[in-house]
Amino acid sequence: MDTPQGSEAEFIVKYRQEYYDLSKFMHKHPGGINTLKGLNQADMTARFMKAPPHSDAAMYLMKEYKVKPEDSRVPKTKARHQGRRVDNGQDSQEQEQEQQPREPEDKNNNQLDESMEHLVDWSKAMLPQIANITTCYDEWVHKPVDRPLRLFGPWYLEMLTKTPWWLVPTFWIPVIMWCAWEDIYSSWQDKSQLAVFIAYFLFGVLLWTFLEYTLHRWVFHIKLESNSGPWICTFHFMIHGLHHKVPFDPMRLVFPPLPGAFLAMLIYTPLSYFLIQPRIVLSGALAGYLCYDMMHYYLHYGNPSFRHIVHMKRYHYQHHFTHQDLGYGISSPLWDVVFKTRIHLRKLKYQLRWS
Repeated sequence: MDTPQGSEAEFIVKYRQEYYDLSKFMHKHPGGINTLKGLNQADMTARFMKAPPHSDAAMYLMKEYKVKPEDSRVPKTKARHQGRRVDNGQDSQEQEQEQQPREPEDKNNNQLDESMEHLVDWSKAMLPQIANITTCYDEWVHKPVDRPLRLFGPWYLEMLTKTPWWLVPTFWIPVIMWCAWEDIYSSWQDKSQLAVFIAYFLFGVLLWTFLEYTLHRWVFHIKLESNSGPWICTFHFMIHGLHHKVPFDPMRLVFPPLPGAFLAMLIYTPLSYFLIQPRIVLSGALAGYLCYDMMHYYLHYGNPSFRHIVHMKRYHYQHHFTHQDLGYGISSPLWDVVFKTRIHLRKLKYQLRWS
């Protein structure tokens, strides 16, 4: 029986004479859980080769679920021949090696990359180690893994880097209400001001979508070279690189509120001198940010049924695993269209689901 989301039952598949336990990956699979239907305890090689090509990043991630040959989860195959008596009267314990079936040509070039994880020690804090791999950092950080990551050594610093999703609305909704309350009250007293409030609030939301795109494209995805210094690589890993390296870490999918508040003030302070009704614009921008962060978490761990959200989930996964230099919009592809960085997804014959 196929494994549902959250189940601890094993889901063992065979690919190119190797075995993989996908039980913890099924609900994370970018192609949906239903595309894996019927593969439990089966050889998926033929279906895998007929599928659309998998990216190098996806193939690299696959190694995370590989099961060692001596593992008890690997199905045991019976030898084709038992021991036999030879001319000298002694029992031969030799068994003929099982012939491997000839695999069809793999036109998608689905090969498992050589691992680069020997470059770092995953049992130690990762941030101090980035300075040691600057020459190959950009390649390494875009090869995803599914394992725990410790960013800092001291527990009190590490604690600040992990944020449960519910903490974001708990922190930001009161802040948004505080920013907008005076103007909401004025609009309630004077209905002629209501349209003004709505207009500036929506402008703030639109402004956030632009900031989301520009930050994601030109800050979070700053162009890194083999000669990039240790400081720039470390900075990149801390603000965004770690998310591409461990994209399924549920505690690092939303931005911590305190650094977020600092960045909000850093951006808002100079803009407030040029904006009309800056507090309303700020409340709209923060509301846009809140929707973005919640949507980002849902795109990674949700099971959407609404067509647009399904599209955005596929869109974001394409950014992670195939087109890291495209698809910077998360809450909306608007600015990807404007700046011609849109990812064009192929049409599906069926609805994907993740649970």
